[in-house]
Amino acid sequence: MNNDLRSFPRRIICLTEETTETLYLLGEQDRIVGVSGYTVRPLEARQKPKVSAFINAKFDKILSLNPDLVFAFSDLQADIAAELIRRGIAVFTFNQRSIAEILEMVLTISRIVGAESKGEQLVETFQNELDSISRSASCFRQRPRVLFEEWYDPLISGIRWVDELIEIAGGDSVFPELRQHQGAKDRIVNPVDVIARDPQVIIGSWCGRQVKKNLIRAREGWSSISAVRDDHIYEIKSTYILQPGPAALTEGLRQLHAILAHVVNQQIEISIGPKERCDASLGVLFKGR
Repeated sequence: MNNDLRSFPRRIICLTEETTETLYLLGEQDRIVGVSGYTVRPLEARQKPKVSAFINAKFDKILSLNPDLVFAFSDLQADIAAELIRRGIAVFTFNQRSIAEILEMVLTISRIVGAESKGEQLVETFQNELDSISRSASCFRQRPRVLFEEWYDPLISGIRWVDELIEIAGGDSVFPELRQHQGAKDRIVNPVDVIARDPQVIIGSWCGRQVKKNLIRAREGWSSISAVRDDHIYEIKSTYILQPGPAALTEGLRQLHAILAHVVNQQIEISIGPKERCDASLGVLFKGR
C-alpha cells in the first residue's frame, strides 16, 4: 500500500458502532457513508445513513451508497458479509474479543485508511488510560467479587473483554472460567450457582434493555447474596461496555472503576471518573472534593 490517499477506501460502511467510533476518533469520519441503525456514538454519527441492524441489512440501500469497503463483525454478521460479497462489495470482518484484540482492531482500521500514525497515537492514549485506572485500582483495600450480567433470562455472564476490564477496574469476576467462550449460549449461568459464588457487586448491562434491579433482587435465594443484601446492584448502559471498541476502553472502564471504588469506599481522581451518564445510585468519592 503506497502513501497516495486515493488508494485507500474512501466510501466505508460500518455495520457496528465500534468501527464507526474508531474512524471518528482517527479524524476519518468523512469516509463513512453508512452506519448501523444501532449507532449512538459519537452523537454526530447518527446523521449518517442507516443501512443495517445487527444481523440483517438493507442490501439495496448499501449498494446505492456505492461503498468500496464494508466493516463487519464476527460470525454473527457472516450472512450479511456473504451476501455483500456475492454482490461484489469488499468486506473486512473483525472478531475482536479481548482488550488486546480491540487495540489491534484500532490499528488495523488506521492502516486500512492510511492513518497509521494516528492509530498508534490513539492506541497509546487508550493504553495510558488502562494503566491509570489499573494504578488507581491497586490502591483498593480489597477486590470485590463481581457478577456481570450481559442478559437476564437466561442469565449470561460477561464476555472476555468485559471480564478483563473488571480486573483492571479493581474487581474479580465470579465466573472467570466462562470468559473464553465467544458465544453467549456458552456463558449461560444457573442462578443457583451465583449464590455459591456470592458476588459482592452485581453489574447489569442487558444488551440495550434497562436493567430492572427489582428482578435481580427477586430471584429465588438471592436475598442471601452479598451484593443484594448490601444493595450493590448497578447498571452500565450497553453502548458503553458491550461494544468491543473505544467506548469500552474509556467510558465503560471508567464506570466500572467508579462503581468498584464506591463499593470499597475509595476515592479516585476525577480525571479517571465517568464522563457520561452513569447509574443514578452511584455516589463516587473524588479526591480533593
